[in-house]
Amino acid sequence: MIANLHIRKANTADLVSIVAIYNQAINAGGATADISAFSVDERREWFTQFNNDYPIYVAENNEQVIGYCYLSPYRKGREALKKVAEISFYIDYDFHGKGVGSALLQHAIKSANHHHFLAILLDTNQASIRLLKKFGFTQWGHFPNIAQFGNNTCGQVIYGLTL
Repeated sequence: MIANLHIRKANTADLVSIVAIYNQAINAGGATADISAFSVDERREWFTQFNNDYPIYVAENNEQVIGYCYLSPYRKGREALKKVAEISFYIDYDFHGKGVGSALLQHAIKSANHHHFLAILLDTNQASIRLLKKFGFTQWGHFPNIAQFGNNTCGQVIYGLTL
């Protein structure tokens, strides 16, 4: 556990760190279906979609952003699904296994005004699956062999939680 961990809503000054952490996951492979790194400018429009109902939270240690978690609409615009949020999280690789992901998930779920959460991830991402299970998420779906990484394929899984 990190003693000086602080979680707060993200602001535009955090975008540089958010993009750097996401690019770590892209470069490591197996943590996202994106295969090419993003620039900060490429992520500015994406960042503007977040609001009080669908926030981005950052975890800070000594004023350094070391992870983030965000909620996004599931099937945006479909009124019957408005209480469902997709949850995503990424942690700086230097801080994996130190409780940052747990703190972010706990904060996001507790703060949200949603009844159902979905996490959509690669079936090879066992660390994230273990973290989701720790919070009571269970597997609700599986799309086998749909993600192509060069000559390798893997599937996507959907983990869900109902409060």
